[in-house]
Amino acid sequence: MKKTKSSRSLAARMGIALLLGCIAGLFFMWLRETLNATGNAALWGTINNILFQDITAEGAANAIGLFYIIGQMFIRALQLVIVPMVFTSIALAIGAISDTRTLGRISFKTLCWFLLCSFFALLLAATVGLLLFKAGLFTTSIGSMQASTGASGSNPLNVILDIVPSNITTAFSSNTAVLAVVFIAAAVGLCITAVGEDRCLTLTKLFNEVNNLCVVFLNFVVSKVGPLAIFVLLTRTFATYGIDYLRPAAFYMLTTVVLLLVYLVFGYALIIRFGTKLDPIPFIKKISKVALFGFSTSSSAAALPLNMETTSQELGVDESVASFVLPLGMTVNMNGTAIMQVVATLFVAGCGGYDVTPLSLLVIMALALIASAGTPAAPGAGAIILFTILSGVGMTNDSALMAYSLILAINRPIEMLCTSLNVVGDSCTCLYVAKSENLLNEEVYNANLHELAAPATAETA
Repeated sequence: MKKTKSSRSLAARMGIALLLGCIAGLFFMWLRETLNATGNAALWGTINNILFQDITAEGAANAIGLFYIIGQMFIRALQLVIVPMVFTSIALAIGAISDTRTLGRISFKTLCWFLLCSFFALLLAATVGLLLFKAGLFTTSIGSMQASTGASGSNPLNVILDIVPSNITTAFSSNTAVLAVVFIAAAVGLCITAVGEDRCLTLTKLFNEVNNLCVVFLNFVVSKVGPLAIFVLLTRTFATYGIDYLRPAAFYMLTTVVLLLVYLVFGYALIIRFGTKLDPIPFIKKISKVALFGFSTSSSAAALPLNMETTSQELGVDESVASFVLPLGMTVNMNGTAIMQVVATLFVAGCGGYDVTPLSLLVIMALALIASAGTPAAPGAGAIILFTILSGVGMTNDSALMAYSLILAINRPIEMLCTSLNVVGDSCTCLYVAKSENLLNEEVYNANLHELAAPATAETA
């Protein structure tokens, strides 16, 4: 209860920071236009040097750039945990599949269903997102910045080549080599499975402790500095670049929210209907409280106990299936996060002046699948792991990084909705696996909630 209240308090503080950042940013945007129009450009230049100037830019040796410094320190603190978080999460998730020796079929069906749900989510996001991108709804022009001319023109198949590193220290020393870290983590996880988890207890304990430290650090940065950083990032974005970013940002948020809601309400229902031949209405009714809890906490881990209780006791899934599928899905099944990351990448591509071809879109979808599987079940992690995709496809020019900063600032409500999809997707997979293994009590599944409550009341009496 305390964690739930804390999460709601953080969401409220971030919402207030978002509102204040918009107000302050619009004020400074109006002030800039007014001062420049009345011949007081020098005064605005002084204000800009004190608050908003990029101190790393040429000719900014004497600038203070207070808002820039705070915003960049926040972003760098978040990026700091990318490599250890991705490595430990994926290595532990794959290493935990040692259960395939006793639950081989369940493990295979679980992973295949995770991939199927993710494929449909990625297909929906890529199709709609590309149509909007080609229509110019994500495109903006920043006069003071130049589009990238290097990485965007490189062969996208280089991404595949870069997956396998030639030097392990190089892979761990750069955020732009996160895909190599994913490969190393997957290899380590498979080796743990082959050797046997009982012979790697020290290693898995170390990975668990490192992962826990990353989550604690991430929670601290987001909860303590996040609201201030959101205010600073939004204010500087509006004040420095003005209205050009508002239209594509609005379309990004609207597009992502609509796609997430469509997949949440209709996508899972269709998957259950055609995949299990069950009526999806009982599932939607009973799983709704898990979706709402995931939305309020923005953490799949926090929603796991309620999800296990609902899936086993109200949906009729055998506990042996629920206890295996749900914890694994908490780590590797991130359908909502995958949708957000595809749309966000297309949004960044539009803001950064990059072209998106069908081939590069397939690369983005593949990276989104890999990156979403490596997204820890912690608030705010999805937008951070987005940097994996951006670096993987070379979207790292100044405009792209500013768009990425804007996503970090406005993405809190979207990630809350992503969590709802993630936890519902885990339960959906549980339902399919249990049905295929004859471990689903269909009487419990089809029972109304008051019918389930009646026996419990009678027993209590």
